[in-house]
Amino acid sequence: MGARRPYPTDLTDEQWHIIDPMIPAEKHGGRPRTVDMREVVNAILYILRTGCQWRNLPHDFPPWGTVSWYFWLWCNDGTWTRMHDKLREMVREEAGREREPSAAIMDSQSVKTTEVGGPRGYDAGKKVTGRKRHLLVDTMGLILLVMVHPADVQDRDGARLLLAMLVGRFSRLQLIWADAGYAGRLIEWIGRVFASRLIRVEIVRRKEEHVFSVVKWRWIVERTFGWLGRCRRLSKDYEALTGTSENWIRLAMIGVMIRRLGPSFQPT
Repeated sequence: MGARRPYPTDLTDEQWHIIDPMIPAEKHGGRPRTVDMREVVNAILYILRTGCQWRNLPHDFPPWGTVSWYFWLWCNDGTWTRMHDKLREMVREEAGREREPSAAIMDSQSVKTTEVGGPRGYDAGKKVTGRKRHLLVDTMGLILLVMVHPADVQDRDGARLLLAMLVGRFSRLQLIWADAGYAGRLIEWIGRVFASRLIRVEIVRRKEEHVFSVVKWRWIVERTFGWLGRCRRLSKDYEALTGTSENWIRLAMIGVMIRRLGPSFQPT
């Protein structure tokens, strides 16, 4: 890492040893790669956690233009998705579980957007103008699927977009828990689309409406949203493209999972 003083978001040697093989190798025939890939990843994690703009990246990291170029490159070529999915399998195996889950929990979170632009809408229930983060997580709270869409899309309709990505994936998955907002036609749609896989949706309701309580299974996905909330880059949706927002969410989970696989001190 050179002579600079470390930041709390920096990868430890153990963590970098896990991630290093997942970083794409440099292409042959072009200009040789001179930038330190570990420092590029450290810089991206710094932006994620602190929420600073690219141009305000501290000068002891590689140039912000170089760091942002690699971020976008790895968004477009699927590197972040592959890294996220591989780490999830590793975390599950270390916990003594199968690489793929048999049950999952689904929920959404509405967040405000900024003046950057891009798709957005008004969530009348939450009174938020912005986007929804739709998640499907396993019983450990690890993300299986993520989709970001305008906040005016109803949960049932957003869930169809999310669950359509299950086709050909997670063959062990048989049960999905969800709240009452997903009841009705969505369950019928899942029965038709995934009839051969026998996936069923179980609606978990609160015992008393308008009273705070920990709801069985649903608290797991709420905890995942809490993990995302530790990253200031995710305090709002600052991105013009929903795909970029999805990759920042994957990056936040990469941070969670890499700390489980290679522990380090937690920043305050």
